[in-house]
Amino acid sequence: MNTRYFFGAILTVPLLPIMYYQGRRIKRTIPRLPEAEGKLGVVSHPSDRTIRLLCMGESTMAGVGVKTQAEGIPGAIANELSRLMQASVHWRVLAKSGYTAKTLNQKLVPKIDETPDIIAISLGGNDAFTLNSPKKWQNDIQFLINNLRARFPDTPIAFMNMPIIKEFPAFTPTIRFVVGGLVELLGDALAKVVAQNKGVYFSSEIMDLVIWSKRYNVKEDKSAFFSDGVHPAKLTYQVWGKDFARFIHREIEIAR
Repeated sequence: MNTRYFFGAILTVPLLPIMYYQGRRIKRTIPRLPEAEGKLGVVSHPSDRTIRLLCMGESTMAGVGVKTQAEGIPGAIANELSRLMQASVHWRVLAKSGYTAKTLNQKLVPKIDETPDIIAISLGGNDAFTLNSPKKWQNDIQFLINNLRARFPDTPIAFMNMPIIKEFPAFTPTIRFVVGGLVELLGDALAKVVAQNKGVYFSSEIMDLVIWSKRYNVKEDKSAFFSDGVHPAKLTYQVWGKDFARFIHREIEIAR
């Protein structure tokens, strides 16, 4: 058993009643935002090259916090990939707010009806919120990879950075400590799974809003990165997507 997880679990048990009460209060005060509109899009480029991008995941990939997916992660990845790779990028979204790795594998993978050139996946928040163990998370991720590999043996699979739960302004210090710590453990577990699978990648850098602000010359304070205190705002989606596109361009060879 992961030692950090074991001792973290011991510390968490007496905090569960407090977290339950705080979680209910947070849920009452945070508005329920819809998912972004638009599941398909294209970023055109004058070259003859075309890349088919499939984006899968939870609420972040579903675009909760922005009006359209062009403003969300898929649009940001596609725009930056088009620029970097001198190609038209056709993107599609299969994502659902509240989904874990297990539910995404069960409900969304069967809906893929064309062969993508790259699959981008954003997960981890809901697995942390439901207090899934690193071991269960690893198993669920491996099953997801296996199912995708069975259908698309040559398509690169790229996992995005884990969500920065420790930065969520709407969460109490207790929830940020417990759930934020767990999501970092899940990130470590994901890195181990990815290392054992050929053609699978993980942008493991822990996101830092201060570093992002300097890297992309963002002048706003931290609150500008969140739409409702939990979900990202357009600014975050744009920066995160651009950053991830650069990771893809740097680390992955897309055959097309």
